[in-house]
Amino acid sequence: MKLFGKKKETRTCCCDGNCTSETMQNAEKKKQGKGIKILGSGCAKCMELEKATRTALSELQLDYDIEHITDFSEIAGYGVMSTPALVFNGKVISYGKVLTVEEVKALLIK
Repeated sequence: MKLFGKKKETRTCCCDGNCTSETMQNAEKKKQGKGIKILGSGCAKCMELEKATRTALSELQLDYDIEHITDFSEIAGYGVMSTPALVFNGKVISYGKVLTVEEVKALLIK
């Protein structure tokens, strides 16, 4: 009798098992896109982060479009497990908390 057998591996994928080189390339292109993205479900905290980001952009006189991503598989593609998150030019610069306008400005200036 085997008590300690090897577990059967199960894999999950962000594209529901339909991974092709094309779908993977499209996902990577989305992540590398320029601009600002807010990752979150659309809750009050996500909206508050978006508002702070818009205010920071106007105060810094920067012209970026803000995209709000609510698709959890796309959010997971960024490696984010707690939202809201802020992505600037394809790089996650904050996650798991609502930033103030001053904090957003400091991150965007870096």
